[in-house]
Amino acid sequence: MPADNSLEARLRRVEDRIAIEELIARYGLVMDDRDMDGMPGLFTEDVHILSRDGIMDARGRDAVVELYRGRFAVLGPSNHFTHDRIIRFGDDPDEASGIVLSHAEMQRKGEPMLAAIRYSDRYRREDGEWRFAERLFDFFYYVPTAEYLDALGPGLATRMRAYDEATGADIPEKLATWRAYYGGE
Repeated sequence: MPADNSLEARLRRVEDRIAIEELIARYGLVMDDRDMDGMPGLFTEDVHILSRDGIMDARGRDAVVELYRGRFAVLGPSNHFTHDRIIRFGDDPDEASGIVLSHAEMQRKGEPMLAAIRYSDRYRREDGEWRFAERLFDFFYYVPTAEYLDALGPGLATRMRAYDEATGADIPEKLATWRAYYGGE
């Protein structure tokens, strides 16, 4: 079906883009404020939240809210920031996808931490509101603030330090484009 390029359709896409950008911003506020009443409204009924490393993997709104409750149990104050966003629309006017570049400052088990996160999202309009249908976390780093400079220097191979054992990060080394450029497999 040919794309509708009418002024009305183009205006609708601009309004949809603004609504999705507000959803992305609300996510950070809900997480930082521990707004458990506001959290369910961020997600579709069948939402899937997951991290590339498999630590986070929950399907369905109720399971996702419980996943975040568990994360909050070890996190102190946090401050999420979103930076660049790419939002793409397809043929279905009620679905979109996006990539969000972000970072977070937080406390984990009493230790100050920094994280750089790339979210790969799917959004869906549900009950007239844009919501997250899927959010995949890829980490560039997640490190104690005292180890930040090391993580970007000699500690490059172990930039994921949020858990008991330091491991490699999700991006960029695991990306096909990165491996192709540097001759990796």
